[in-house]
Amino acid sequence: MSDIFGMVDTDTIEKLADIINKKELSELNIADGEKTITLKGKKAPLAPPPVMPVPFMGAQAPAAAPAPEAALAQSEAAVAEEISGNVVKAPIVGTFYAAPSPDKAPFVKVGDEVKKGDVIMIIESMKLMNEIQSDYDGIVDKILVDDGQPVEYDEPVMIIR
Repeated sequence: MSDIFGMVDTDTIEKLADIINKKELSELNIADGEKTITLKGKKAPLAPPPVMPVPFMGAQAPAAAPAPEAALAQSEAAVAEEISGNVVKAPIVGTFYAAPSPDKAPFVKVGDEVKKGDVIMIIESMKLMNEIQSDYDGIVDKILVDDGQPVEYDEPVMIIR
Protein backbone atom coordinates (compact mmCIF):
# COMPACT_ATOMS: atom_id res chain seq x y z
CA MET A 1 0.00 0.00 0.00
CA SER A 2 1.02 3.63 -0.26
CA ASP A 3 3.34 5.25 2.23
CA ILE A 4 1.97 8.44 3.85
CA PHE A 5 4.73 11.00 4.48
CA GLY A 6 7.24 8.16 4.58
CA MET A 7 5.99 7.35 8.10
CA VAL A 8 3.26 4.70 8.05
CA ASP A 9 1.23 2.86 5.43
CA THR A 10 -2.56 2.91 5.18
CA ASP A 11 -2.87 -0.57 6.73
CA THR A 12 -1.13 0.72 9.85
CA ILE A 13 -3.43 3.76 9.94
CA GLU A 14 -6.47 1.49 9.71
CA LYS A 15 -5.14 -0.62 12.61
CA LEU A 16 -4.51 2.53 14.66
CA ALA A 17 -8.03 3.77 13.88
CA ASP A 18 -9.41 0.44 15.16
CA ILE A 19 -7.41 0.88 18.38
CA ILE A 20 -8.74 4.44 18.78
CA ASN A 21 -12.31 3.17 18.45
CA LYS A 22 -11.83 0.14 20.74
CA LYS A 23 -10.09 2.20 23.45
CA GLU A 24 -12.48 5.14 22.92
CA LEU A 25 -9.57 7.57 22.49
CA SER A 26 -10.30 11.07 21.24
CA GLU A 27 -7.06 11.63 19.35
CA LEU A 28 -3.75 10.04 18.37
CA ASN A 29 -0.78 12.04 17.06
CA ILE A 30 2.08 10.48 15.13
CA ALA A 31 5.06 12.73 14.52
CA ASP A 32 8.33 12.31 12.65
CA GLY A 33 10.31 15.52 12.70
CA GLU A 34 8.06 18.17 11.16
CA LYS A 35 5.67 15.62 9.65
CA THR A 36 2.59 14.85 11.75
CA ILE A 37 -0.46 12.65 11.34
CA THR A 38 -3.42 13.16 13.66
CA LEU A 39 -6.16 10.55 13.93
CA LYS A 40 -9.31 11.64 15.74
CA GLY A 41 -11.87 9.35 17.33
CA LYS A 42 -15.61 9.82 17.61
CA LYS A 43 -15.84 10.47 21.35
CA ALA A 44 -14.41 13.36 23.28
CA PRO A 45 -12.76 12.18 26.50
CA LEU A 46 -14.46 12.88 29.77
CA ALA A 47 -12.34 14.91 32.13
CA PRO A 48 -12.06 13.38 35.58
CA PRO A 49 -14.03 15.30 38.18
CA PRO A 50 -11.93 17.58 40.38
CA VAL A 51 -11.04 16.10 43.73
CA MET A 52 -12.15 18.40 46.51
CA PRO A 53 -11.94 17.63 50.24
CA VAL A 54 -15.45 17.27 51.63
CA PRO A 55 -15.88 17.17 55.41
CA PHE A 56 -18.16 14.37 56.58
CA MET A 57 -21.24 15.82 58.25
CA GLY A 58 -23.20 12.59 58.81
CA ALA A 59 -25.01 11.65 62.02
CA GLN A 60 -22.32 9.10 62.88
CA ALA A 61 -19.54 11.68 63.13
CA PRO A 62 -18.38 12.29 66.69
CA ALA A 63 -18.89 15.79 68.06
CA ALA A 64 -15.12 16.48 68.18
CA ALA A 65 -14.49 15.21 64.63
CA PRO A 66 -15.49 18.20 62.41
CA ALA A 67 -12.48 19.81 60.73
CA PRO A 68 -11.54 23.22 62.12
CA GLU A 69 -12.48 26.10 59.83
CA ALA A 70 -8.84 27.20 59.62
CA ALA A 71 -7.72 23.79 58.27
CA LEU A 72 -10.55 23.78 55.71
CA ALA A 73 -9.67 27.33 54.60
CA GLN A 74 -6.00 26.29 54.23
CA SER A 75 -6.88 23.27 52.07
CA GLU A 76 -9.14 25.42 49.85
CA ALA A 77 -6.37 28.02 49.53
CA ALA A 78 -3.88 25.27 48.59
CA VAL A 79 -6.21 24.01 45.85
CA ALA A 80 -6.76 27.56 44.55
CA GLU A 81 -3.01 28.24 44.61
CA GLU A 82 -2.27 24.98 42.81
CA ILE A 83 -4.42 25.90 39.81
CA SER A 84 -3.51 29.59 39.45
CA GLY A 85 -1.50 30.47 36.37
CA ASN A 86 -1.55 28.88 32.92
CA VAL A 87 -2.08 25.15 33.33
CA VAL A 88 -0.28 22.99 30.77
CA LYS A 89 -2.26 19.77 30.34
CA ALA A 90 -1.20 16.49 28.79
CA PRO A 91 -2.47 16.49 25.19
CA ILE A 92 -2.26 12.67 25.04
CA VAL A 93 -2.12 9.65 27.32
CA GLY A 94 1.41 8.45 27.93
CA THR A 95 4.52 8.74 30.08
CA PHE A 96 5.91 12.16 31.06
CA TYR A 97 9.62 12.78 30.53
CA ALA A 98 11.25 16.03 31.63
CA ALA A 99 14.39 15.53 29.52
CA PRO A 100 15.19 14.25 26.02
CA SER A 101 17.12 11.33 27.56
CA PRO A 102 18.15 10.21 31.07
CA ASP A 103 21.66 11.64 30.69
CA LYS A 104 20.49 15.06 29.42
CA ALA A 105 19.31 18.14 31.32
CA PRO A 106 15.53 18.65 31.63
CA PHE A 107 13.82 20.84 29.03
CA VAL A 108 12.64 23.18 31.81
CA LYS A 109 12.95 23.50 35.58
CA VAL A 110 10.89 25.49 38.08
CA GLY A 111 11.88 29.14 37.67
CA ASP A 112 12.89 28.83 33.99
CA GLU A 113 11.49 31.32 31.48
CA VAL A 114 9.70 29.78 28.51
CA LYS A 115 8.36 31.21 25.28
CA LYS A 116 5.38 29.99 23.30
CA GLY A 117 6.61 27.15 21.08
CA ASP A 118 9.50 26.06 23.33
CA VAL A 119 9.67 22.30 23.94
CA ILE A 120 8.87 21.82 27.63
CA MET A 121 8.47 18.02 27.93
CA ILE A 122 8.13 14.71 26.11
CA ILE A 123 5.16 12.39 26.43
CA GLU A 124 5.84 8.87 25.22
CA SER A 125 2.75 7.24 23.78
CA MET A 126 2.66 3.96 21.88
CA LYS A 127 6.48 3.90 21.67
CA LEU A 128 6.52 7.37 20.07
CA MET A 129 8.27 10.28 21.74
CA ASN A 130 6.04 13.37 21.37
CA GLU A 131 7.71 16.71 22.05
CA ILE A 132 5.19 19.00 23.77
CA GLN A 133 5.54 22.72 23.17
CA SER A 134 4.46 25.52 25.45
CA ASP A 135 1.30 27.41 24.55
CA TYR A 136 2.33 30.22 26.89
CA ASP A 137 5.09 32.74 27.55
CA GLY A 138 6.11 32.94 31.19
CA ILE A 139 7.98 31.37 34.08
CA VAL A 140 7.63 27.69 35.03
CA ASP A 141 5.94 27.86 38.44
CA LYS A 142 5.30 24.18 39.18
CA ILE A 143 5.87 20.78 37.61
CA LEU A 144 3.02 18.62 38.89
CA VAL A 145 4.26 15.17 37.82
CA ASP A 146 7.48 13.24 38.30
CA ASP A 147 9.79 12.15 35.49
CA GLY A 148 8.66 8.78 34.14
CA GLN A 149 5.16 9.11 35.63
CA PRO A 150 2.15 8.08 33.53
CA VAL A 151 -0.20 10.93 32.59
CA GLU A 152 -3.80 10.90 31.39
CA TYR A 153 -5.29 13.00 28.62
CA ASP A 154 -6.03 16.55 29.87
CA GLU A 155 -4.19 15.95 33.18
CA PRO A 156 -2.46 19.08 34.55
CA VAL A 157 1.29 18.60 34.14
CA MET A 158 2.84 22.04 34.60
CA ILE A 159 1.91 25.58 35.64
CA ILE A 160 3.40 28.58 33.83
CA ARG A 161 2.86 32.10 35.24
